[in-house]
Parts: sequence; C-alpha cells; structure tokens
Amino acid sequence: PGNRVPASQAHRPALEIAMNPQTPIALVTGGSRGLGRNAALHLARAGTDVILSYRSQRAEAEAVVAEIAGLGRRAAALPLDVADSASFAAFAEAVLGLLRQHWQRERFDYLVNNAGIGIHAAFADTSEAQFDELMRIQLKGPFFLTQQLLPLIADGGRILNVSTGLTRFALPGYAAYAAMKGGIEVLTRYLAKELGPRGIAVNVLAPGAIETDFGGGTVRDNAQVNAYIASQTALGRVGRPDDIGAVVASLLSPANGWVNAQRIEASGGMFL
Repeated sequence: PGNRVPASQAHRPALEIAMNPQTPIALVTGGSRGLGRNAALHLARAGTDVILSYRSQRAEAEAVVAEIAGLGRRAAALPLDVADSASFAAFAEAVLGLLRQHWQRERFDYLVNNAGIGIHAAFADTSEAQFDELMRIQLKGPFFLTQQLLPLIADGGRILNVSTGLTRFALPGYAAYAAMKGGIEVLTRYLAKELGPRGIAVNVLAPGAIETDFGGGTVRDNAQVNAYIASQTALGRVGRPDDIGAVVASLLSPANGWVNAQRIEASGGMFL
C-alpha cells in the first residue's frame, strides 16, 4: 500500500513517470558575455533553465535570455556586482523572487561561479588596488555569494567554480590573478567536504587560453600570442568558447554526478 501509485497517475506508464523529473535550473554569474554566455547556452541546449547575472551589460544579458528562450528553455537575468559583497543578500532575495514567479519553486540546482576579470601586471608592478580588486571579485565574491545562496541550492545540487590553467603553469604577469584562483581551488575542496551531507557536489573547472574578449581579447586578437599558445598546446590550437561551455554542461549532467572535489582542466593540453 505504501508504494501505490496515486489514482491521478495510475493510467500513466511507470517509466514515463520516472523519466519526467523536474527541469533543473542553473544560476550562472557573468552570463551576459564570454564563457558565461557560452556555458548558459550549452546548459540550455542540454535541457536546463538558466538564471544569469550581469554587471552592467543589460542589453547583452537580455539577448542571451532571448536566445535561451529560442532554444525552448526558460531564462531570466539579474544585475550583480560580484565585487560588492554587501549586495549579495538582496541578490539572493531577487533570485528567490524569480524562482517563485517563473518556476513556482524556491530552489535552483546548479551554481556556476564564473564572473570575473583579468588583470595583467608583473609581480613587481602589481598595486594594492589591483590586488584588492582581484581579491574582491575572484575570491571574496564567490566565497560570500555562495554562502548567501546556499539556502536556495537544492540538496543534491552542484556548484562549479571557475579557475584557470595558470594555477598549474606560470606565465609572467598573472601572479595576483592566479593566486586568487588558487584560493578558489582550495575553497572548492572545502565546500565539497562541508556540503557533502546535503549531497551537493562541488568541482572547479580550469580553462586554458580561450579566444574571448577576456583580458582585452589578447588571445583572440593578437596573432603572435595566439600562434605561440597553439604551438604549446598538444591539440595544436587555442581554445574556443564552445570548448568550455560544453565541459560545463557535461560536468553538471546527471552522468557526472559522482565527480566531486575535483579540478578539471580544459586546456587542450597546454604546457605539458
């Protein structure tokens, strides 16, 4: 009797009932451009609804929302400055409002901490202002934003933090940036340990050099830099946004639910 199918579902095949789970929802920070935009689109193609954040590019964010709607998925965009931790409580309330209004839910499934900036400066020339800005955006921001959003992440959900290949190999000019990302990689393991009782898996994705506008678009637009990176990459080219978006969707898929507390580098084999 305790396993009896409700009368309203008695006419439906058991397999159909089992294979129609609730549509997952991902929150992608920095989703209006670059790798965040690409990840949001790949997640949508994989059957995931998306909430994306943007700092100032509202029109670009709304264009991504429209593109996701064209793929048959629901999406929404909210403003967020990851450098302003004082705003995170209000952002969490806005996320909850969206969930209630558009999904009739109070939890989302996947958090992708993607938003960030790149500052290129030699160690000897890095200013305290540059260091502090990177710290607020790349380390303090994900730490306290994730903390604020924890009550809204479903048990059994996932968190994916974004790092960089520069934590494994060193290139001059990225000491402060890579140090913050190294912190994110350590934080990822601690989150996996502490959130394990809730069934939340936490991993970190470390992209190699990718052709985007990140850091002024040097990898994409400087032919000499592009050719050098390609020559140092086992697969013989620089990465493209689709290379990373596809990995994000894969890591958040049910097939990878047992992957936890791992650093996954997607660099095509740079500097082996």
